[in-house]
Amino acid sequence: MGSTFYSLHYHIVFSTKDRRPFIRTQWRSRLHEYLGGSLRGLGAVPEAVGGVDDHVHLLASLKTTDAPADLVRELKKASSLWAATNHEQKFSWQEGYAIFSTSWSHLPAVRRYIADQEAHHRKVPFADELRRLLEKNGVKFEEKYLL
Repeated sequence: MGSTFYSLHYHIVFSTKDRRPFIRTQWRSRLHEYLGGSLRGLGAVPEAVGGVDDHVHLLASLKTTDAPADLVRELKKASSLWAATNHEQKFSWQEGYAIFSTSWSHLPAVRRYIADQEAHHRKVPFADELRRLLEKNGVKFEEKYLL
């Protein structure tokens, strides 16, 4: 093949330390904008960013040379510093994260899902949401690590 063709889209989810409700409504949209800008700065394309007071969801397109683990580490590092400096002194992210590859045909549904996070979490707790996402994507997990 004379060129490289790819379509790499990831749905990324991570939560605040101990799932504390650090992400206040007053600055949540600015955090989401910051995360989108950070993705761009890391060479990724932000397709959707959303979440609620204790976690975020991102949909991003990556290049073939991007290492998802490095990207998430840098995102969490930069956004944690931004939030702690500008809004919540004790802000930090939980150590782990979830990441799922997303096919082109599912992108519109994932974008809607991320946009509807506030309504979704009026009915579904984060632990149940994460459990469902892991199961839906065939990821084996131990219940104790969902906390």
